[in-house]
Amino acid sequence: MERVYLDYAATTPLDKRILDKMIPYFDNNFGNPSSIYFEGREARKAVDEARAKVANAIKANPNEIYFTAGGTESDNWAIKGTAFAKQKKGNHIITTAIEHHAVLHTCEYLEKHGFEVTYLKVDEYGLIDLEELKSAIKDTTILISIMFANNEIGTIQPIKEIGEIAREKKIIFHTDAVQALGNVPIDVTEMNIDLLSISSHKIYGPKGIGALYIRKGVKLDNFVHGGAQEGKKRAGTENTPGVVGFGEACSLITEDLENHIAETVKLRDYFIENIFKQIPNVRLNGHPTKRLPGNVNLSFEFIEGESLLLSLDLKGISASSGSACTSGSLDPSHVLLAIGLKHEIAHGSLRVSIGKYTTKEQMDYVLEQLPPIVQRLRDMSPLYNPRG
Repeated sequence: MERVYLDYAATTPLDKRILDKMIPYFDNNFGNPSSIYFEGREARKAVDEARAKVANAIKANPNEIYFTAGGTESDNWAIKGTAFAKQKKGNHIITTAIEHHAVLHTCEYLEKHGFEVTYLKVDEYGLIDLEELKSAIKDTTILISIMFANNEIGTIQPIKEIGEIAREKKIIFHTDAVQALGNVPIDVTEMNIDLLSISSHKIYGPKGIGALYIRKGVKLDNFVHGGAQEGKKRAGTENTPGVVGFGEACSLITEDLENHIAETVKLRDYFIENIFKQIPNVRLNGHPTKRLPGNVNLSFEFIEGESLLLSLDLKGISASSGSACTSGSLDPSHVLLAIGLKHEIAHGSLRVSIGKYTTKEQMDYVLEQLPPIVQRLRDMSPLYNPRG
């Protein structure tokens, strides 16, 4: 049975073209980029070229890109690095209730070390209120960290406007753009972004490599201490094959971004439209238009999400109930609870994320398999009464 993979928000398959670019840096071009002889210079050249490609994808300068081990490290570095660098100025951080745990748990850690954190609420679509953001700012506020696009419900925040507010108040603005890169245009200058986290494996690149954009002039404490790599800001020998792969992934998504968005939106809207035609008592979570091109998050009443996922898996369909980073938890999604869903509805959620290898035939197969699965699970539910 051919598998239908619909969890591109969790991770993406490695593009064969990217793998081909990486392979020489595992063997022939194995040098340490910090070495001054030929092999080292060749590796350094490859790292620098990749840095330029990553910078180009977000309209930054190459010297503002710092490679990390992934999005989680970038989020940790941005938040802790700013907090400890700015603690003489203040100790207040503003974020939202629907951030990825890489941000939420970092903020909780800082609270234990004397920092104060305000968690902004969101509306039923997952959007923050800009007036509430302005009201939350204090004289002691040193950082605003608000995600570009939500990993579960796909809602895209008004990043440029948030950046304007932060810039006006001289507060550092960080955004977790792990889900946004490769799915929406990003211009760090136009959007007033000071710090931005991105990851390679969400855009068909290798795992274990990401980057933090640090706007020139922004000061933050180092997160990893040791050697002088990455401009003396992030120690550790560079992961040259991973860096090369990330650079190539950024290059490919930049070349094809407009077409990718158009094709993905077409498939997404086709799927949503047909779900609502075929299945009653279903809710689309997230904003109807301000959402990631490939994100569909649905709540089916009277069923339990894990049973739905296992039933789909038996039919060869891979999807998710939310963030892959919380798949081991039995608790309902904090994002779905934050947008106002009741626990029993939040438990019946399904996240379908569409990628560049998704076809209309695959979506038609899911549309054929999903309705009878939902009906079977509802028939087993003591809460379900088709006559109301």
